[in-house]
Amino acid sequence: MKTIPARARAAGPVLHSRMCATVTAASCAAHLWLAAENRHGPWLGVLMLAMVAVCVPCSLHIWRHPRASAVHKVMASALAMAVLHAFLLLSAGSAGHSHGTSARAAAGSETSVAEASLAVIALEIATALLAATLLARLRRRGVVAGR
Repeated sequence: MKTIPARARAAGPVLHSRMCATVTAASCAAHLWLAAENRHGPWLGVLMLAMVAVCVPCSLHIWRHPRASAVHKVMASALAMAVLHAFLLLSAGSAGHSHGTSARAAAGSETSVAEASLAVIALEIATALLAATLLARLRRRGVVAGR
């Protein structure tokens, strides 16, 4: 049976955790920028700031010393954001965001908004998958306690 050196065991899945932390931080930066732009209304702005407040500390913890509790929070937040963005995408089609523009311009605008929403949903799902696989690796290595 092959033994893993203590230094390698202590390091853990460094690249995987750094990728997860980087994607989470990028998502936080995007949401912070969108909240500062205030194009989505006050309640979505507050929701974005709350997501940033939850995810930034976890991103730092995952970067330094990945623990299960931080990875759980990132995974849950990413899944919640994917569901919220899907809900907003589906409800936007029925709202008819024309704002007095021609039908052709409104259709083009709705398409670009739909494409952006789908890209965000894909990013959030990728973040959740990175967090889920990191959590599985941490459990295999015995880093289950999130404290």
